[in-house]
Amino acid sequence: MIDYRITREEGFDQRIGELISMLEHTRSVTMEELSGISREELEYMDDPGGNTIASLLMHIAAIEFVHQIISFEERDLTEEEADIWGKAINLGNPANLHYQGLEVDEYLKALQRIRSVTVSSFSQLSDQWLDEERRWGNGVSYNFYYIWYHVMEDEINHRGQIRLLRRKYRERSN
Repeated sequence: MIDYRITREEGFDQRIGELISMLEHTRSVTMEELSGISREELEYMDDPGGNTIASLLMHIAAIEFVHQIISFEERDLTEEEADIWGKAINLGNPANLHYQGLEVDEYLKALQRIRSVTVSSFSQLSDQWLDEERRWGNGVSYNFYYIWYHVMEDEINHRGQIRLLRRKYRERSN
C-alpha cells in the first residue's frame, strides 16, 4: 500500500531523508500505474511521433542515471554511457524501436537498479550538499536539490503520459 506521507527515511539527514521519501512515493505511484500491464500496452503508440510506455519507462531510468552522474560524480556522460542511454534520453522512434520485446519486469528491474544507486549515494551525503551551487556550461546556476526535484518532476510528467497511453489502448481494444 502506498504511504501518502512525506517522512524522513531512516539513515539519512533530514532533508535528504524527505527527498528519498518523495522519490520513493513517486516511484510507488508509477509502479501502481503499471499494474497488470501487457507487452502490447508497453509497446502501444497512439501517435506516430509519440512514445511507447516502454520508452517512457527507460527514459525515466535514463534521466535518473544522468542526474546521478551530474550529482554524485559531477561530470557529463561518457561516450559509452551516451551510447547506452541516448535513445532513452531523447525518446522518439529510435527509442520506440529499441525498447521492444521485453516484459514489464525487465523495465522495472532497470528502474530499481538505478534507484538503488541513488539511495546508496544519498546515504553518503549531508543536507548541506543539497544546497551546494554549481553552474551549467551556459552560466546558469543550479543546486543538487533542484536536480533531484527535476528527477521527480520528470517521472511524474511521464507517468501522466503512461496513464493516457493506457487509457487510449483500452479504448482502442474495446
